[in-house]
Amino acid sequence: MSKQPASLKEYLKERKKIVDDALDRFLPGEDRFPPLIFESMRYSVFAGGKRLRPVLCMAAAETVGGDIERVVPVACAIELIHTYSLIHDDLPLMDDDDFRRGMPTNHKVFGEGIAVLAGDALLTEAFHLMSDGEILDKVAPEALLKTISEVSTAAGFYGMIGGQVVDLESEGKDADMETLNYIHRHKTEALLTVSIRAGAILTGASETDLAALSAYGRGIGLAFQITDDILDIEGDKELLGKDTGSDKAHNKVTFPALLGLDGSRKRARESIDEALSNIAHFDDKADPLRMIAKFIIERKS
Repeated sequence: MSKQPASLKEYLKERKKIVDDALDRFLPGEDRFPPLIFESMRYSVFAGGKRLRPVLCMAAAETVGGDIERVVPVACAIELIHTYSLIHDDLPLMDDDDFRRGMPTNHKVFGEGIAVLAGDALLTEAFHLMSDGEILDKVAPEALLKTISEVSTAAGFYGMIGGQVVDLESEGKDADMETLNYIHRHKTEALLTVSIRAGAILTGASETDLAALSAYGRGIGLAFQITDDILDIEGDKELLGKDTGSDKAHNKVTFPALLGLDGSRKRARESIDEALSNIAHFDDKADPLRMIAKFIIERKS
């Protein structure tokens, strides 16, 4: 298993509980009508996972001296967006995966139609959650509006969707580093970076601090995806909770395909070093961000 410090394990455990409790409160239960859609949504939302994006949102808020309670609804909304993307990525017309986090994928349990609708519902609910009156009572309206705009961009055709489109278009083709960087910076990095920016914006970060945290987000985002590419080749299926070799099976362009495994590890380490250098001026309130950065390239799942 990963060698992250015990303090990071405790931090992640505590923050994950905050997120899980809030998500359970925000999402309708299966006693509501029609129950099938709520069962499908909750199945994927509560299927496990580290809650990395909402944790980063809260950690960024803490770094600039903010109250994490102010950002919890937006942090949860970002997790809903992430979960919707996983449901849709797993569909047969996309990556065609049977397992996610050690459990059958949503469409394997509920069928493709309900899986599509569950993803759509999670995406829609994310924006409802970000605009709910509960959060308006805690943050400045202009900060919330800026955050919603940035999350929309990161999740849309200039962000995650755009990256996914180029990823699909590049399958089976010879792609260069420029294309690969575009895919990963949009498909993966965009949502990770906006998670950090959201926490900072909602708690009144200065433009200087926001720029530093954004650079940190870009650094860990790239390293996260490179590590994912590596794990798809040499990761432990049991720890990953899904089959390995998917990238090769789909002829996807990846960092190992272009740089090799050693070159990919080197690029990931460089990216983490760049991320850490950008938050070096923060005090110990940024230590969770520092530990998360190191964890990202040490992780086994």
